[in-house]
Amino acid sequence: MTYTKYLLFSILVVCPSVLSAQGITRRIHQIDEVTVWGKRPMKEIGVQKTKFDSLALKENIALSMADILTFNSSVFVKSYGRATLSTVAFRGTSPSHTQVTWNGMRINNPMLGMTDFSTIPSYFIDRASLLHGTSSVNETGGGLGGLVKLGTAPEVAEGFNAQYVQGIGSFKTFDEFARFTYGSERWHVSTRAVYSSSPNDYKYTNHDKKINIYDEDKNIVGQYHPKERNRSGAFKDLHLLQEVYYNTGKGDRFGLNAWYINSNRELPMLTTDYGDATDFENRQREQTFRSVLSWDHMKSNWKLGVKGGYIHTWMAYDYKREVAPDNWASMTRSRSKVNTFYGQAEGEYSLDKKWFFTANVSAHQHLVRSEDKNIILQDGGKAIVGYDKGRVELSGSVSAKWQPIDRLGMSVVLREEMYGSDWIPLIPAFFIDGIISPKGNVMLKASISRNYRFPTLNDLYFLPGGNPNLKNEQGFSYDAGVSFDVGKKGIYKLSGGANWFDSYIDDWIIWLPTTKGFFSPRNVKKVHAYGVEVKANFAVQPAKDWLIDLNGSYSWTPSINEGEKMSPADQSVGKQLPYVPKHSASLTGRLSWRTWAFLYKWAFYSERYTMSSNDYTLTGHLPEYFMSNVSLEKNLFFKPVDIQLKFAVNNLFNEDYLSVLSRPMPGINFEFFIGITPKFGKNKKKSENTNM
Repeated sequence: MTYTKYLLFSILVVCPSVLSAQGITRRIHQIDEVTVWGKRPMKEIGVQKTKFDSLALKENIALSMADILTFNSSVFVKSYGRATLSTVAFRGTSPSHTQVTWNGMRINNPMLGMTDFSTIPSYFIDRASLLHGTSSVNETGGGLGGLVKLGTAPEVAEGFNAQYVQGIGSFKTFDEFARFTYGSERWHVSTRAVYSSSPNDYKYTNHDKKINIYDEDKNIVGQYHPKERNRSGAFKDLHLLQEVYYNTGKGDRFGLNAWYINSNRELPMLTTDYGDATDFENRQREQTFRSVLSWDHMKSNWKLGVKGGYIHTWMAYDYKREVAPDNWASMTRSRSKVNTFYGQAEGEYSLDKKWFFTANVSAHQHLVRSEDKNIILQDGGKAIVGYDKGRVELSGSVSAKWQPIDRLGMSVVLREEMYGSDWIPLIPAFFIDGIISPKGNVMLKASISRNYRFPTLNDLYFLPGGNPNLKNEQGFSYDAGVSFDVGKKGIYKLSGGANWFDSYIDDWIIWLPTTKGFFSPRNVKKVHAYGVEVKANFAVQPAKDWLIDLNGSYSWTPSINEGEKMSPADQSVGKQLPYVPKHSASLTGRLSWRTWAFLYKWAFYSERYTMSSNDYTLTGHLPEYFMSNVSLEKNLFFKPVDIQLKFAVNNLFNEDYLSVLSRPMPGINFEFFIGITPKFGKNKKKSENTNM
């Protein structure tokens, strides 16, 4: 299929879900009336935002946030496969240019600057949204591409409630989810647990190897690509989430969020590896604890909030080889510990219907120890090589939002940040939006901002190769877009928008080989990233008890290196950055009838280059691919318990594709889920559902 066909398919068949947060119930939900944009929240003046509904987040327990973003947005998700590294990049930037917050606290790894979305179960997230480009300055600095905002909700149903979901999938994959909640007028308590495990040994065609076919005279008469299994890809992941909220009834609410992760994952062998998988051990282990304490005080026209948090992460990477029977040689034995202390205070004040002010200050104290305990010295001894560093990161902002008339709004944000002892120049951002036609709620938006990103701790101190003389990455971003929202209650709802963006980033950091045999980061590039983002939403109720929901998006994202040549042989100038697709699109479609639901998901990425020179060789690029998943769901209602059944087919057309070079992905595979929701007390009369 050509790019033109993909583009038309993405634009014409685009769209979101308007079902309730609790999923499919006994009756089809009414389509809401169209929102009048003149009464929009003043906090979102000019903001380019993609919000995910709970129906997408709670689709099934096997999904991570990487899966949710792949099929429900047009950002690029670079995935090494399930239970392996999955990163997210906006608008032609890198994963380290994407900021991620959880209940207000930044969870980017301070060593690498990025977040692994494969370690975030979608069932642990109640609220998720994307702030594109300039809009991220409203929340934090450093998001040259954008911000992924994740959070949990304090609301739970009244009384005691429980749910258990069991998932069984191909490759002996098992997923289990349990949740217990208690809700009253003052207290909301929730406990969630997810456990996933699998040998993950799917079959694939290895296009990096060829097997010769010989005739009787030993002449080569043909070749073929062998079928192999994903070797050493097993995983076991455990997640626990405890939440407690207390509402005093006098405008104060206290909250506790505590999230524990225990992950044990093998790293699959490459398609170019010829050794026996039993001769190697390539394993990564992680234990992470995240917690946030919060206090919110709310009045009619102002709000005050204070948060404190703590993150502890222990990570281990071991690479061993069996050099003789039962004799293993340790090639790499890497260990790292990260302790982060977090504090934040924020306030909001509404002077009247025309003015709205906010102020925010936050601090993150990182303490990082990273070491490789297996470096061999010339005398045969071993040395511990790494770094032990700490860094304080401060961020503060003030904003003023003005809405002189219902159809016009303007916002100014000023942000200041400090990393270590270095302060950056002031980060200004300006937003404006206006309704040009009340009929159809047609709105124009525009924004401009400056932004900075500090080097990561690995960029500065990693041994060998860290460069303490790196400059901050900096750039300007511009946005402009149009949106609309029309519909008729109980019949249909249609909304959508198109945005143009333009970003210039100087002193782009890239790791390059040195003459000493290792890589080191340098400020070498000027990058021009620009393009168009399109999204649309459509829901229609063609008949009683029927509902059709569509949600689609498309991005065109050139991201060009406009720096100077580093040498006469440098062929990267004027070329697309590696692993940045120019075209990406997603589509979800849901057909609901009473207690049945059918879901179709589609995602597309155009070709990606693996080298900065954009060489069109076998290993220099990855072909375009599209992915199709389907599922069928049925809810059953009984007096003592509700049952939810779901059957899902992933990679419906058995697409043979790679997201990352030499990292094969599974072909068609299947999953079955059964959910059990007991009814307690009042819930026997009126049950609540949660999708699987």
